[in-house]
Amino acid sequence: MANNETQAQRIRPLAARLIFAALQVLKENGGELRGKQVQEEVEKRVELTEWEKERYEKSGYVRWESVLHWYSVDLSKAGFLIKKKGVWFLTPEGEAALKLGEAGLLDTAQKAYREWRSKNPRQTDIPATEIAPTDDPVKQEEVSSDGIVQSAYEQIEKFLDKKTPYEFQDVAAALLRGMGYFTPFVAPAGKDGGVDIIAYRDPLGASSPRMKVQIKHRASPATVQEVRQLMGLLQKEGDVGIFISSGGFTPDAKATARNSNVHVELVDLPRFVTLWQEFYQKLTDEDKAMLPLFPIYHLSTGT
Repeated sequence: MANNETQAQRIRPLAARLIFAALQVLKENGGELRGKQVQEEVEKRVELTEWEKERYEKSGYVRWESVLHWYSVDLSKAGFLIKKKGVWFLTPEGEAALKLGEAGLLDTAQKAYREWRSKNPRQTDIPATEIAPTDDPVKQEEVSSDGIVQSAYEQIEKFLDKKTPYEFQDVAAALLRGMGYFTPFVAPAGKDGGVDIIAYRDPLGASSPRMKVQIKHRASPATVQEVRQLMGLLQKEGDVGIFISSGGFTPDAKATARNSNVHVELVDLPRFVTLWQEFYQKLTDEDKAMLPLFPIYHLSTGT
């Protein structure tokens, strides 16, 4: 018991630092980021002790990573954070909660979780964890579910990362066909004039929208200059710009697209994967083979 109390005393300040840093990272990146990226950025800015970087003996999980995911559930129940298909979204309430400071944020989030838990009684056979031996095991169920979803998305993203730019371009064209578009032009190797794919609702492009698609397959985010370049190509009525960037977008690029007078839709890798999953059954067998999926169903804890 004494060891458990000592561990809890050491974990609480760590949890406060981690969740505060996580919300800061999201705020600085336009309010949304892949969970994996949030974790990577938090590690860069939070000074961690050797004890905090240790792995739990039973599970093999890194202590600070487990603590971050554990207490992110409190953030979710407080309405400060939304997790969806491996992406973390900062809510306006979460941004405002940063004013509470590290300790205040943790106290408020934990209170919200306790209130949610009292209104949602549920039995579970999952044992309490190494992170918080006296805490509610229902939270472990939710953390485990989040981990399964995030792991699945990371595997798909790693598969796509290994593709060449032109292979990724072909996958993007396949997705558009699965969504019901015709793709009369997919750029060959060489200069493409800024447009990698042209997609129509009908074979001749007589009806709108007529989409001009720009694709960047690289680790670095697409810049505001690159988004503006695509915007400059949308000159006819009914033109819509689609910018697919596996490295995401800079905050300025997102703001520019959001405030543009022309329609420019930004698609990062998490959204691309989500769309691929959504329209997968509508793809041809040949197109499915570019990124084959196998559905696995698991219990959703829900809210």
